[in-house]
Amino acid sequence: MSAAEGTTIEQTMRIQARPETVWRFFTDPARLSQWWGEAELDARPSGALRVQMLEGPRPVMRGEFVELVPYERIVFSFGWEAAPGAPDIPPGSSRVEVTLTQDGDGTKLTLRHRGLPPALEGETGDGWAHLLRRLGEAAAPANSEKR
Repeated sequence: MSAAEGTTIEQTMRIQARPETVWRFFTDPARLSQWWGEAELDARPSGALRVQMLEGPRPVMRGEFVELVPYERIVFSFGWEAAPGAPDIPPGSSRVEVTLTQDGDGTKLTLRHRGLPPALEGETGDGWAHLLRRLGEAAAPANSEKR
């Protein structure tokens, strides 16, 4: 299955931080680690993205940046390294698009995850909802200024 096939989930939320700040929480490994997991990344097209989850069986998400438009859009391939407890989404088989839009003194974030196996739509949607809540908390001015 390719990223063009399969199911797409979409989630939108407002984060009480400017797009420039939210952007850094996707492109700076130390900040990404605050909300997603232990991260190694090279934030440029074709650059690697690897995140080891902090919870559960600690699966490893592996992808590659596809597109980066500063403070507006981030696109990366997405999948899990094969391991017990890891979802059956092979690396590179799905795609995540994150759009950041200025919304007053905050940011409207829209995440679209394409190419998901239909059986994993609910689990993946729940996972992103949890992670995006953590992102919103980490990026909030009171928290991000301390870091």
